[in-house]
Amino acid sequence: MAITQLAYPAQEPELAGEDIRLRNWARNSRLGLPGSVVTPATEAELCDFLSTSDGPVRMIGSRMSPGRMMAVADGAGTLLDLSRLSGLISSTEDTVTFAGSTPLSEVYAFLTARGQMLNASPGVIAEQTLAGAVSTGTHGQGLQQSSIAGDALSIRIVLADGTIAEFDEEHPDFGAVQLGLGSLGVITAVTLRTRESLIYTCVKQAVDADTLEADLEAWNRENLLVKAWWFPQENQVQVWTANEASDDEVSRYRTGGGKLLEHAGTNATMNTTVESTLRLLRADSRGVADNGKSLRTVSRFRDFTDVTGDIYQVFCRGIATPQINVEIGIPLAKAGRVIRTIKDWHAETQPRMHYPVILRCTGPSDAWLSPSNGEDTCYFGFVVYYSADGSLSEEGDSFLRAVERALAEEGGRPHWGKYFDESLYDWPALYPQWEAFRRVRETLDPEHRFANTFTAALLD
Repeated sequence: MAITQLAYPAQEPELAGEDIRLRNWARNSRLGLPGSVVTPATEAELCDFLSTSDGPVRMIGSRMSPGRMMAVADGAGTLLDLSRLSGLISSTEDTVTFAGSTPLSEVYAFLTARGQMLNASPGVIAEQTLAGAVSTGTHGQGLQQSSIAGDALSIRIVLADGTIAEFDEEHPDFGAVQLGLGSLGVITAVTLRTRESLIYTCVKQAVDADTLEADLEAWNRENLLVKAWWFPQENQVQVWTANEASDDEVSRYRTGGGKLLEHAGTNATMNTTVESTLRLLRADSRGVADNGKSLRTVSRFRDFTDVTGDIYQVFCRGIATPQINVEIGIPLAKAGRVIRTIKDWHAETQPRMHYPVILRCTGPSDAWLSPSNGEDTCYFGFVVYYSADGSLSEEGDSFLRAVERALAEEGGRPHWGKYFDESLYDWPALYPQWEAFRRVRETLDPEHRFANTFTAALLD
């Protein structure tokens, strides 16, 4: 099934008195009917509900995914709000176990307080739930790590009949459960491996994009953590390379009370580029909605400075604002060719871009349906913001369609928790374990109770 016209949906008007849980975070989709939300207080209550009821069920988490991931089938069924099943369950010297609906911000705060971190670098937004981040393949940046799911040692889920199943790294189906798209069961607990927290110094540079095809891989091979933002229209890149801080930098950081340390001096070399992008954004958004957050996300590229801090202070600093975010994973070995393709396409079409191309690379993932399954991967991210009236500009919509088509033709795998046109992808060809995943699903949810229109078309 292809729902091309819904790949990048416009926002829908809110109804007076509407339960906010019936909308996804970007406010471009309704997830169910009024009265369809059930909020169990305990895992036992969740098990009882599933064992004594029937009909479709979907989990809504922090509602940050596209609506099609969370909506119940045909609007009829139960939406599970698991926000009360949150918090620390247990910990050891080198592991932590959190309830599935714990926000990542709480996980990171707990680890920071005891001088620890996950091996997985964080994404920029920490409002996601742990279960949602695991189930959709949320990742950070750096070839020595992969997705957050890669740090999971065991995952506990409640099945459609209300029984409990536990999977650890030794279980033959763990690769399916690591990234299950919400189609296998309800994640109620995740045990994560932890390590001693490192303090990083992040060096920020503005460089031209003439040799980006080669530079991107070199940066990632030579540094622990790397993130880059590419402005094709100005042929500029802002690149962050992070490595362990020196003893002197750590001392200054500690003396400052463990707050993010900004180094002396700012770099203004990208200010003209930023202003050019802001002009396009203001024009296309016709009065920016969401209190101007979209403008702030672009403005932060001005007057930048090197910083020293822990991994969460350096990288987990996103501004959550409704948007259409397309992110496609490409094998790192192909990334240079894809960059050249985008350069040629951009030179020919001169698209109106609201945000730079985001470039983040990770190491391979063991999760069967991870876009980085089995190989080093570069994620290409593209953002278009909504207008004040909730619409997308024609230029923005056309840009997303063109760039996604180009990456799909290169064998790209889209990020499950973001937006994509599913008609462009041959899923069994992209994922060697596709049929194995489907078999696990048939075992754990034989009646497809956790399916909705999207996952049914995907997997049935």
